[in-house]
Order: sequence, then C-alpha cells, then structure tokens
Amino acid sequence: MSVTIDIAGLPPERILFEISPLAELGVALHALSEPAHHPGLHGWATATTAGLKPDLADRLHEAAFLWTSTFSDVFMPFAGIRGGDGRTGATLAEELDILDTLDEERFISATLEFTCSSSYVSDGPVDADRALELAATRGPQQLAFARRLLDDPAAVRTWLRRLFEDCDQAFFADTWNRTRVQLAADARHKTELLRHKGLAEALRAVSPAVSLNEATDRIEADKLTVGHTTAVDPAVGAGVTFLPSRFGWPHLMVLHAPGWRPVVQYPVGAPELRGPASVELLTLRMEALAHPMRMRLCRNLARAPYTTGELADAHGVTAPEVSRHLSVLKKAGLVTTRRRGRYVLHQLDVTAVARLGSDFLETVLR
Repeated sequence: MSVTIDIAGLPPERILFEISPLAELGVALHALSEPAHHPGLHGWATATTAGLKPDLADRLHEAAFLWTSTFSDVFMPFAGIRGGDGRTGATLAEELDILDTLDEERFISATLEFTCSSSYVSDGPVDADRALELAATRGPQQLAFARRLLDDPAAVRTWLRRLFEDCDQAFFADTWNRTRVQLAADARHKTELLRHKGLAEALRAVSPAVSLNEATDRIEADKLTVGHTTAVDPAVGAGVTFLPSRFGWPHLMVLHAPGWRPVVQYPVGAPELRGPASVELLTLRMEALAHPMRMRLCRNLARAPYTTGELADAHGVTAPEVSRHLSVLKKAGLVTTRRRGRYVLHQLDVTAVARLGSDFLETVLR
C-alpha cells in the first residue's frame, strides 16, 4: 500500500523543499492533543498545556478534531490556491493571509475532513446533508461545528484565524523561533541534494518510507493507505512541496487531495533507531507469527539455536513441515541461520521481534 504522486514531465525547479509555520503549528497542536504519539515531546507538551489560559484551552478543545484523528488541509493552504505558485509564507501571518484567500468551497471541504467525507475522492462541491450526517457520527461537538461552518464559513474562517493567532502569541512564536533554524537548514540540505545528486537521492534523505519509482515517474510514500495524485495538474499548477517537521514524528503526511498540489510533510530529528519497516514487511511478519505452530517454534528459537531435526523431534512433526515454517519466518526476517559443521542452526532474531510493537505503531501512525 502506498500514496503515489505522478511527476512525469515535472520540471525539477517545481520540486520545492520549504518550511511552513502554519503546517508546523498544526502538528504542534496534534502533539498537544495526542502526546502518546510523540514520546519525545512529553516535556514540551506538559509545560505548554499547563501554561494555556482557560479560554484558549477551551477553544483548542472545541476545534481539536481538525488535528487529532485527521490533519486538516487548512494547515497547508498554499497547496490549494488555484494558479498560485505553491510557495509557503515566511511567517505565520503570511500563511494565514494565504488561508484567507483559499476559495470558500475548498476551505469548507478541507475543514470538514474530520467527517471522513469524499474530499480526497473528488474535487467537487460539498454535499451539506451528507457532511452533517457524517459529522453527527463523530459527536455533538463536531456536528455543531459543521453546522456553523456550512451556515457561515466566513465567520468560522475568522474564528480559526484568531485561534491560530492566539496560539502564536501564547506559545508557538517562541517554539517556532527555536525550530525554524533546524527546519530551514534541512530544507536547504535537501535542495542541494536534489540539485547535485538528483531526486532519488533527495527522497532517500527525506525518509526510508519515500522513494522514486523511475519506471513510472512516480514518488511513492509507503503508508497504510492507498492514494494517488499528480504534481502536474494544470488547474492548480505544477509542483510538489516537501516540508520538514520537528513536531511531526512519527507521522509522514501526504496531502493528495484532488485539485491540490501534493505536499509531503516529513519528520526531522526523529528518535528512530533505524528506518521504519515497510508496510509489506510488517504485514509479512505479523502473518508469519499468526500461525500457532510458528509461535511454538519461536518459543524454542528465542532461547537457543536449533536444527530442523531438533525442532521436529521437540514438536512431534516432520522435518519438511518444520522447514516450511522456518522458510516463512526467514522470509519475514525473523529467523537467522548459521552453519556449525554439517549442521544448520536456526535462531530467532530477538531484536527484529522486539521492534514489532513500535514498527506496528509507527506504521499505523505514519
């Protein structure tokens, strides 16, 4: 499974690495709402939450669904301006000005993403009745917000801008001043890689989960979802934007809504021990361990190395049957083998198995 971006015919100068204060504010708000997703930010989240004034905390709670279960595209308005240049703003105020120029239909659609509506299926007008029906399934707070939005989108747009401005004053301005230097340096580094070593090398530096399929001229993001978009849509303008994020880990977000420029927001400074497992490898490993016989074999292999014959004797099955199960475990990268004289010894890769929980969590959150 993956999200793909068609870049066939895209001029290299339309591949941008930039920083976005509004997008970073969005993931910072997510980190405040879902601190369990971001173990490295617990201290910042606790201190920031404790310092919020009650009125601002209440308003953040009122709009939290815009950055918790889904991440609204209102945080990347530069990607939705028809005929725009796709550039981010230098300051939060500039990006809020860009948000103000986003046409009403797109603003409503992006703000209603929490309803799991069809905004990522078609670039058409919002079905108000259906949107309210979906919002109702999310709860009374979301339903009330959806009604306000559909009845008076201009008022909600003003309300959101004031909310983001108050966040900036309360905590984000200081946070951004500390963060933007690192993000700008990363964007410059990726731009230099792109210029001197090509897109494939730049994407490898972005994330092990992002790659270039040169055969199809597509950027592929390994995620637990399926989606496709193009970076050469003449209606919105050619281009794809990559945004480094300090607060985003472990999320790798891809804006691929129809009619919007694609955007990839990737984490930098992530506390990862190694690259994230691919969706295919994670699926392979979980399926390999789901079989009861293979789980029993793992019990032995976790304690010491065994030959195929020893495992067959221990479990009362034939050696060919054990070999078939070992083959599945080896294909999933869960078992290692080594030769000792004329014997082949198999042992569980404890490190790979120990990573399964975090691999699963990172994959579903990616």
